[in-house]
Amino acid sequence: MNAESEITRDTEGYTARHTATPRAEVAVVVIGYDDAAHVTDAVRSALAQGAAVREVVAVDDCSRDGSAGLLERLSASEPRLKVIRRRANSGGCGTPRNTGLDAVISPYVMFLDSDDVLPPGAVDALLAAAEGAHAEVAGGLCVRRELPSGREVPWQPRLYGLHAVVPRPAQRTRLVHDTLCVNKLYRTAFLRAHGIRFPEGRFPYEDVVFTARVLAAAPRIALVPDRVYVWHVRRTDTRLSISLDRSGVENWRARTEACRQAYEVLLGAGQKELARAARAKFLDHDLRMYVRELGLRDAAYRRAWWELTRAHLAEYDADDWARNPAAPGRLIGRVVLACPEPCDLLRLRELAARPARLYPPYARTADGTPVWSDGIPQVSLEPLRARPVRALPLAVDAELRPGARGTRLRLRLHELYGRVAQAGPETVEVEWRHRDDGDVVVHGPSLTLTPCAASAASAASAGMQGADDAAGAGGPGGTAGPGGAAGAAGAAETTGGTGTWSAETVVDLLALAAPGVGTWDLRLRIRFRDGASRDVTAHALTGAGLLRRRAVPSARHGVLLVQPYTTHSGALALRVAPGVRGVLSVVRTRLRRLLH
Repeated sequence: MNAESEITRDTEGYTARHTATPRAEVAVVVIGYDDAAHVTDAVRSALAQGAAVREVVAVDDCSRDGSAGLLERLSASEPRLKVIRRRANSGGCGTPRNTGLDAVISPYVMFLDSDDVLPPGAVDALLAAAEGAHAEVAGGLCVRRELPSGREVPWQPRLYGLHAVVPRPAQRTRLVHDTLCVNKLYRTAFLRAHGIRFPEGRFPYEDVVFTARVLAAAPRIALVPDRVYVWHVRRTDTRLSISLDRSGVENWRARTEACRQAYEVLLGAGQKELARAARAKFLDHDLRMYVRELGLRDAAYRRAWWELTRAHLAEYDADDWARNPAAPGRLIGRVVLACPEPCDLLRLRELAARPARLYPPYARTADGTPVWSDGIPQVSLEPLRARPVRALPLAVDAELRPGARGTRLRLRLHELYGRVAQAGPETVEVEWRHRDDGDVVVHGPSLTLTPCAASAASAASAGMQGADDAAGAGGPGGTAGPGGAAGAAGAAETTGGTGTWSAETVVDLLALAAPGVGTWDLRLRIRFRDGASRDVTAHALTGAGLLRRRAVPSARHGVLLVQPYTTHSGALALRVAPGVRGVLSVVRTRLRRLLH
């Protein structure tokens, strides 16, 4: 019997027991430092969970803003609330969580940060799951709520789509992707029996190591689709959270160290498959996220980041690279290892996007083997030949030109070592998705893709080379990295004279303006001759007259302010502000940014 069938069988047993009435069994440990604006909201959300919560332990990490006083006043009217004030600030989240864990007397414990909240019913759902499945750990869905917009993005939704019981973590290795400690309920005796604690002191990403220690102890885990945690993301705060403050290279150093320790914990416990999965998760998640942001950093940061990354990836062995060798994170990692200095940054950024885009040129060795570039032939792209078209990192250019007579969107799909022509691209479906509310979608037409001359691919390749040079991304990949004469010629040669397919349409600005001021992300679905399809985003072309703010006359609104722009991952997005009020809103936002 395979692991998945065991999980399904246990899930059926759990479902029958899920209606049990929760008892007062749970402690919620709330930690905070200088967060008087939010900490009482967090505590109240824990107390509001109802009778299942026996105690709330609020640990103040020696705040200076009156947080402790607010908590003490709240505890005077709430007997379940216990306040602990540390005498010295620990510099991190691990120590106050350990302090709270030591004070807990309940059979189960959860963790909550002072700037987040527990949604109604969270504790009941997790406690019923844990007790119904006799599980040491129960986990549920966490949502990241962007403030002030209120946009919500689920965290690791693939894990929490259905009720499930995992007898042993090795049976569902994707568990290593959810490194949060706050969307889970733990049996207190289990943590204490195995000596599972958080790293002490200033240790960013402490929950990565904590989660590895939990998985290493091989607990029985219950998973529920219920929303059990709301993670507030405040990007405009003067003091960013540890996970959001990625501007300094020390943040990357801390993340790689936490991931290294997590791997060692799992390997040391004999959890080899989980340890491998943790390294794969680093490539697919952590590495790609930071590569997308490299263009925002200065040259000194990029050099230091590159050096740290090479040192970390040098610890990987052949088995780590052999698994799913065409995955974007593995290709990025191999390029980093192959180059002693930062190189091909813009092309790497495209590959780090979600979905990934492998931008031209498409170089080959003398024997025809696909490789990253003429300058880095040791990074083979041969595995792409076996990858299904629905999973290929297809590259599409997008050029958007707003105008009084219509806003035109031109698209160009690139060949990829003959795979695209082989699959036969027929149409591309266009949609614009609202950034703050993903359920609001403006559908465009289904467009026929028309083959065009290979010179278009060569021109695009050369254009990216110029952009890479401007970004200071030289190095071994530069001569035939994302462009250059040799690379452009190679791209044209590879495609056999039909290197791209194009389509063009008019953008319905009135439909995009209907919700008011907003940002829209371009999404495309390419359909092929055999019925297969691939969802992609599009690389935003730059150049004369492109990515400029335009005031477009509108009979309905008077004026539409339209701003095409490129995201951190290089994709095309569009800001639309209708009418005078919309224009004034944009002006006010820009003034706030200038003043702060």
